[in-house]
Amino acid sequence: MRKYLPEGSLINSGTNKKMCESITSLKKAYENEIVLEGICTRCDREHNLFIKVGEFEGMIPRLEGAYGINVGMVKDIAIISRVGKPVAFVITGISDSIEGTKLLLSRKRVQEKFLEECVSEMKPGDIISATVTHLESFGAFVDIGVGVSALLPVDNISVSRIPHPSARFKPGQRIKCVVKSKENDKVTLSHKELLGTWEENAKKIIPGETIPGIVRSVEDYGIFVELTPNLSGLAEFVPNVKPGQLASVYIKSICSEKMKIKLIIIDSFDFEGDKTGNRKVANMTELQYYLPEEDHIDRFIYSPENAYKLVETVFCDD
Repeated sequence: MRKYLPEGSLINSGTNKKMCESITSLKKAYENEIVLEGICTRCDREHNLFIKVGEFEGMIPRLEGAYGINVGMVKDIAIISRVGKPVAFVITGISDSIEGTKLLLSRKRVQEKFLEECVSEMKPGDIISATVTHLESFGAFVDIGVGVSALLPVDNISVSRIPHPSARFKPGQRIKCVVKSKENDKVTLSHKELLGTWEENAKKIIPGETIPGIVRSVEDYGIFVELTPNLSGLAEFVPNVKPGQLASVYIKSICSEKMKIKLIIIDSFDFEGDKTGNRKVANMTELQYYLPEEDHIDRFIYSPENAYKLVETVFCDD
């Protein structure tokens, strides 16, 4: 899998820089189909991409810009949007002219090799690295390798329900995911199974303490406050509290059997830049992953052993 990382992973590596520094090393990359990265400097009217490769320039013809572009499976926006960003490629041709050395490149070929060698072997429960590319109301699209996209649905992002993926992620963020399902080359991911069980998260919460949280939902019967991405508590209703606000909450009680944490809201307020509930306060900015020794899980049990209700995810081939 390390051969095919999300785009942007290789651009500043010593190996990539060394392979791009001379025509001799580029010919070696060409002969051995070594995956390289360069910055896309422009896209012409025909949607051909021009890539800065060390001191040289390479071109990726439109039909080599992405897997599936030739059959309409991928739209041209997927090519145009690479301008100014790293692009993975293999060299498919080198020519010399009066204007200098020109490189013919293919991004599609790299993606085909990734699909053939890696995605075809992926199974539900496999843990992979990914980079967030863009966010929609229904989920996050992530690069799972050399620009190949997969969907992380919003309800699979965390146990704590969020209004929009932007409440948890931002474009360019590197994350860990679990393969939820796979249909041909289409991969669907999950994320919440890597953020810890109820017990692992509840260990951080001590009755009698007052801690920060994010207001996620305001109901007639109470207010749900996110304490960690995989743990929320229910506070007694108080007026003038809005979803997305930061709240200071008093931990009233914890009941593992019912997986309930009772809270009292001490104060709630907006904080700078807060429109979607993004975490921008101390100890709430980084996701904490609970990763197994192996890069695979067959079953994730969120609920404690003594809980009345079993909450689990079972990963299996359809």
